[in-house]
Amino acid sequence: MAASPPAASHTVSAAFVASAVARLTAAARKRVLEACGIAPQALTTPGARVPAASFGALWLAVAEELDDEFFGLDSRRMKVGSFALLCRASLSHATVGGALREALRAFGLFLDDVRIELRVDALRARLLLHNRIRPPEARRFADETLLVMLHGLLCWLAGRRIALRATTMAWPRPAHAAEHRRMFGPALRFEAVSTSIEFDSAVLHARRAPTVASLREFLRDAPQSVFLKQVGEPVWSERVRRRLRRGADWPGAPAVAAEWGVSAVTLRRKLAAEGTSWQRMVDEVRHDLALRLLGDRARSIEQVAVSLGYGDARSLHRAFRKWTGAAPGAYRADRP
Repeated sequence: MAASPPAASHTVSAAFVASAVARLTAAARKRVLEACGIAPQALTTPGARVPAASFGALWLAVAEELDDEFFGLDSRRMKVGSFALLCRASLSHATVGGALREALRAFGLFLDDVRIELRVDALRARLLLHNRIRPPEARRFADETLLVMLHGLLCWLAGRRIALRATTMAWPRPAHAAEHRRMFGPALRFEAVSTSIEFDSAVLHARRAPTVASLREFLRDAPQSVFLKQVGEPVWSERVRRRLRRGADWPGAPAVAAEWGVSAVTLRRKLAAEGTSWQRMVDEVRHDLALRLLGDRARSIEQVAVSLGYGDARSLHRAFRKWTGAAPGAYRADRP
């Protein structure tokens, strides 16, 4: 009987392999592919996949060939050992946010053509890429690689998988777009103004879980461990977000838990494990909907408040000021 192909969650698109070896000489490319057990035909076969372990080995092999952990994409080499160095530097910080900012400063020292910006508000944190790499294919792969590295790093810093609220890509949908959905989740948009990932800002305030021992384990399994941090099933916070956006009934946690056949305690525990809470999810969805509804000038502020499940406009005013620092009417007045 023929062996079953590897599960999708343990394989990656060969499109990443083709991009990873693009800056090697023909001889080095042949040598690296053979060493990692990847058939050259995989690079040109539509839909081909390779084991995640093989791609992890390839990442290391290409880095050794180029002395560059960023695949030769930037005009400045990210020399072998750079990623480990920035991880070690982050150990001195007490919170995930402090450690992440330290890591971003290190990326800024290692790379010239890509800058990473962290934007934070009351509900969300966003890692935004400013990429000056010119060839479109190289720019896309640089974005893909950095997002993988950043999300994997964030998951390690927090000691758990961090759910992404949204991912945007500043380039057209590629042939392997299904891979991005697996890696970054369903809230994914191509041809956006910028490339970014967004997550709950509460993650940044969490006390840090990593230790020297966990760092050794993380680096021992990298880059495969970094890459596979992206792959996961739909998470509870995303389920809650979709449920709240579905209608205007604004159910409570017990009602939604009953719909899904779990207790409210279980639902709250699942959300807590993802670094969020029921009330925070409600606030996030209301915030997003408020911005959209206030753009419709045919609706009064009172009607917007009712649509968002508030008893009166004053409750919306208080919440909106907390989210944005402005009153709903002032926000609307500033819109074109």
